[in-house]
Amino acid sequence: MSSLIKMFNRILQAFSNRDNPGTMSDTKEMIDNLLQEKKVVVISKSYCPYCTKAKAALSKYAINPEDIEILEIENRPEMDEIQRYMKKLTGQSSVPRVFIGGKCIGGGDDVMALHQSKQLETMLKNVAALN
Repeated sequence: MSSLIKMFNRILQAFSNRDNPGTMSDTKEMIDNLLQEKKVVVISKSYCPYCTKAKAALSKYAINPEDIEILEIENRPEMDEIQRYMKKLTGQSSVPRVFIGGKCIGGGDDVMALHQSKQLETMLKNVAALN
């Protein structure tokens, strides 16, 4: 009987951990590490048209796959914490938040405008993100 109770407690713990994504400091550390490790980071939601616009603009460039991270957050348990940290870091909690060389360059319209003015390519070259 005690093994059944132990198994039930483990199942209960697994479900409670799923609903408790961690602290803001865990989220901050995860994002800060991404921004240090990757030359291009996109905080995104897959269904967002502005995110699609930003990703489409970036897809026009031969960015080294190991240099880019697209973090789709809509199904992540820490989504709200990520967006709160984006607000603190960039002044905006909306997605996308696009970073090049650790610096936020804005959202979907901003990335598309930088692409159209040829500045996006220069930014990517400056951080050696292109093949």
